[in-house]
Amino acid sequence: MSDPLVARMRPYAETVFSKMSALARQHDAVNLGQGFPDTDGPEEVLQAARRAIAAGYNQYPPGQGVPALRSAIAEHQHDRYGIDLDPGTEVLVTSGATEAIASALLALLEPGDEVVTFEPYYDSYAAGISLAGGVQRCVPLTLPGPGFDRERLAAAFSERTKIVLLNTPHNPLGKVFTREELTVIADLAREHDAWVVSDEVYEHMTYDGAVHVPIATLPGMAERTLTIGSAGKTFSVTGWKVGWVSGPERLVTAVTTVKQYLTFATSSPLQHAVADALRLGPGILEELTSSLALRRDLLVEGLTAAGFEVSVPQGTYFVVADAAPLGVTDAVQWCLQLPERVGVVGVPVSVFCDSPDETASLVRFAFCKHQDKLHEACRRLAAMG
Repeated sequence: MSDPLVARMRPYAETVFSKMSALARQHDAVNLGQGFPDTDGPEEVLQAARRAIAAGYNQYPPGQGVPALRSAIAEHQHDRYGIDLDPGTEVLVTSGATEAIASALLALLEPGDEVVTFEPYYDSYAAGISLAGGVQRCVPLTLPGPGFDRERLAAAFSERTKIVLLNTPHNPLGKVFTREELTVIADLAREHDAWVVSDEVYEHMTYDGAVHVPIATLPGMAERTLTIGSAGKTFSVTGWKVGWVSGPERLVTAVTTVKQYLTFATSSPLQHAVADALRLGPGILEELTSSLALRRDLLVEGLTAAGFEVSVPQGTYFVVADAAPLGVTDAVQWCLQLPERVGVVGVPVSVFCDSPDETASLVRFAFCKHQDKLHEACRRLAAMG
């Protein structure tokens, strides 16, 4: 019998993260592939979840999200960025940022509509665009830097462009887009009357003075931008799968229409816990970011000592390392062999690209792990030569 899966989704049958994490378990390898912390989030946040369960918040919440969390998200956007939102109509809680992205694409794209993205891109982007029947137009981010060619970006737009799917801070390259770069993107979005879906889940993870600028804060962009956030990334509780999307009412209403037929609602007690977490103040976020910065530096130093050429990230919790100095020309095959050979898992960057040749030797490693695991991974990688 033929494959029952629809043709447009066959290229996405298994995510690279599932494959690499399975290899990590099989070979008892240090898993620096999938981007999840190996410690629980702050105790104050965990206690908030326990209180919410004990308080009886265990049945269906409103489909758009519990009012306390929608209000907390609106307060966060106002206090941090000066973005004014009506929590009743301009904030939607989702089952993680991945659902927010998929719901937005399904809500806004007609078959054949085009989406401009930068590559490398998070793997769910291509799958979500295909699921919605859209067409992806990729613009490469070039190393070192990383940066982009403005003429090439402009050429990616057409009369079919419907969405610009932006990710800043950027996974996997760790790039934090500057205000000047965002202005270029915003000008093109306005010129072509395109919506912007801005994935900002790593907004609180920036280093060395890099500043996260939401594109919605630029002139004329609030009315055409959906901004996506994540409690899982922000508070190191990725298993909670609580995310959100905010923006103008008509866009949020469109996304809500789709979301209600996907998951309908998101975990009630965890929404209450995230509402409390967002109101704990900036100190808890600064502490998490400082801890990540130390681990970033540890991994950068260890990978460099092991012979990699390393790009130091401005944001997120990933380091991209070039394995070409080690003689690697095909990072996909190298990464598939690495768990058994060395006992370390990384992810080849080329799987995030439509044109993989320029990234053929690049590997993404996650540093949101215990320091002893990072030390051990670096020791193993240094010993393989």
